[in-house]
Amino acid sequence: MEALNRRLIRPSLNVPSDQTHAESFYYIKQMQAKTPMVLVLNDGETLHGVIEWYDKCCLKINRGEGPNLLIYKPSIKYMYKAE
Repeated sequence: MEALNRRLIRPSLNVPSDQTHAESFYYIKQMQAKTPMVLVLNDGETLHGVIEWYDKCCLKINRGEGPNLLIYKPSIKYMYKAE
């Protein structure tokens, strides 16, 4: 019996987030539920509000205690659901 040369083919897992739609799914879920969010900016400032709208570059945040804001995504360090 002759040995076959077999190669294991692994797909690349480095798929950009805009192709997986994970980011869009997360934003849409939070927008529909009107989930109160906390955004921590790169400079340490925290913003509280609800995501109303988003695109590739920005998030629009509705806030109860202040004007609504359009936040540039690269200025966001991280975000989480408010308690």
